[in-house]
Amino acid sequence: MNKKQKHAIKVSVFFIMVPILIFILAILALRIGSVNYSTAEIFNGLFDANSSVHTIIIDLRLPRVILAIIIGMCLAAAGALLQAVMQNPLADPGIIGVSSGASTAATIIFLVFPTATASVPIFSFVGAAGACVLIYLLSWKRGADPVRIILAGVAINTMLSGVTSFLTLMNSDSLQGVLSWLNGSLSGKSWYQVQTMGIYGAIGIVLALLCIKGANVLQLGDDMAKNLGTRVNLTRVLLSAVSAFLAASTVAVVGMIGFVGLIVPHVTRMLVGSNHKVMLPASLLLGAFVVLAADTIGRTIVAPIEIPVGIVMSVVGGPFFLFLLRRKRKARA
Repeated sequence: MNKKQKHAIKVSVFFIMVPILIFILAILALRIGSVNYSTAEIFNGLFDANSSVHTIIIDLRLPRVILAIIIGMCLAAAGALLQAVMQNPLADPGIIGVSSGASTAATIIFLVFPTATASVPIFSFVGAAGACVLIYLLSWKRGADPVRIILAGVAINTMLSGVTSFLTLMNSDSLQGVLSWLNGSLSGKSWYQVQTMGIYGAIGIVLALLCIKGANVLQLGDDMAKNLGTRVNLTRVLLSAVSAFLAASTVAVVGMIGFVGLIVPHVTRMLVGSNHKVMLPASLLLGAFVVLAADTIGRTIVAPIEIPVGIVMSVVGGPFFLFLLRRKRKARA
């Protein structure tokens, strides 16, 4: 069996096993909580609209499970595209300022204009797009160099985080309702959020899949891409815009969830390779599994207290980010 056949088998196993794991985890997430149910009780309760099981599963747990899956897919796709743009596996919407732009804009609406909360998704995208534009303006010098983009992004991220902290400090009396959003929580989400995120997510994921060719070309390097007739700077801007849209959508609905866009594409790349025709769809699946697992752990590990999924991902993602830095340093040595 040659190397190509082994890789094909590995990819096939991934695309079979991960959906199965997502299904098993979804059933587990529906079963456990403040009140635990058996699979039989859930199945019977689904057809009894008057039962408490029906209310808890249909109105509370099922929307949360579906939302976690959609959020994971969007964040993973956003991270994969951004890593293609930066040509760096350490890139992530939360690290280079894209998510911070969306978060700052949404925080302004929540705290300063609370009557306009219905417009949060629009302003979140405007904030993310504005952060992207500012990053490119600061890093542009006869083209968009990935290193300068990352450095500008980190600076913008720090600045916007400071603005968000200032807003929360000045509006501390209105902060209680925003805390769960700032920590990236799926608690209390309903079918309305599922519908909203489903629409934005579907649009963003379709756009991300259309960017596969551009992402693969960027991997070849700027010179090779230009020789193939690719407009490198335009491709980077388009991929960044799609990534910003995906990140802004998740921030608008559930708040800040970091490190998913960093961890998932990197792990997927190690498992199925760097070809985005395989890697991007695989990242969507793995992202769904990771966020659903993080949310399930967060609401059960110290039940009845719920830990927001954003905090769970930060606890896991921080050490993983340090691992990537150390691994990259060893690779250069």
